[in-house]
This record gives sequence, structure tokens and C-alpha cells, in this order.
Amino acid sequence: MQQIIFATKNEGKLREIRMIMEDLPVEIISLKDAGITDEITEDGKTFEENALIKARIIMEKTGKLTLADDSGLEVDFLNGEPGVYSARYCGVNTSYKIKNRNIIERLIDVPDGERTARFVCVIAAAFPDGRSKTVRATMEGRIGYEEKGSNGFGYDPIFYLPEYGCYSAELDLEEKNKISHRGKALRLMKDILIRETGA
Repeated sequence: MQQIIFATKNEGKLREIRMIMEDLPVEIISLKDAGITDEITEDGKTFEENALIKARIIMEKTGKLTLADDSGLEVDFLNGEPGVYSARYCGVNTSYKIKNRNIIERLIDVPDGERTARFVCVIAAAFPDGRSKTVRATMEGRIGYEEKGSNGFGYDPIFYLPEYGCYSAELDLEEKNKISHRGKALRLMKDILIRETGA
């Protein structure tokens, strides 16, 4: 069975990825599974640049088809912050409790209509023959007034989905995968992999 490396150490993310890709005849392995401990500097200015940096570095190191994502939260009232800095927002090792509180506090008196935000996910594929592809998907919503739910990670507990009447972290994994930015991007990438690898 063909192995595809997904350049992540995040177990929550890996669980989502494997669930969506489970009908492909490939084995999705993490950086840890592949024995890679290198820290990769993501110094791109866009989600696309960062995803490609990760995918290409790991592919060149292993010679295996590598997928990598860069995702984050864009809050319109904050001019798109935290954006590509979502993981490093408020400092590299700052907990999401603190990051989420910071965003809620900055929007304390902002009315519903101006709390619009989106999750963005870009997935890059680096093929062993040197080619690369990227896909982008979003999930639209708004910033809530508190943290709710325990099913997600990162900014999920403050991301309210008006259409569903709940927070992203209140969705179960199956529901979330259907509508999330990552779920949508993974399905787009899955179509590319089927075409490119005959999987």
C-alpha cells in the first residue's frame, strides 16, 4: 500500500484527515510515524506558501508523496488577524485558551454583523517527480462571545456557525468533517490524488 506523509504532529488533525481519506487505498502517516523530528520554519506570507514549504521539505527528505496544510482563522474586524500567524498568535507557545480570550476581548463591544470570520485551509501536495499542487477551502462563521464545546481544538470553541446554531467545537467529528475548511480542502485534494496517482 502506498504511503503518503501528512506533515503534521497534531493528532486531532491527523484523526480528521484519516477519516476523510479512509476510502483511498493509501496509508496516511504522520511526521512522527515517518521518524521526522525536524522543526520546519514556516516563513511564507500566505497559507499557500507555508503549506508548500512544509510539503516540499518533507518530500525531498523522504522521497515520498507529501501533503501539508496551513490553516488559520481570519477575523474581518481585526483586518484578517490572526491569519497566517494563527498558530503563533500571542506568542509561539501560548495556549489557545489565552488566544481565544484575547480575540473575544478585542471584539467585546462589536455587534453580531461585524463579527464575521472564517477558517481557511490550504493543502499542498509535493510529488516525488517535483510537481506540486495546492487547494484552498473556507468555513464561514463569526466570533462568539464565549468559548463553547469540547469536540474541537484551536479556535473551534469561539467560532460560531449561525447556519447550524452552534459552535464549531460543539459539532461531532463526522458533522465537522462535512462542513469544515479542512474537510472541504481534503476532499478537493483527494480528487487530485485519485487523478494523479490512480488511487
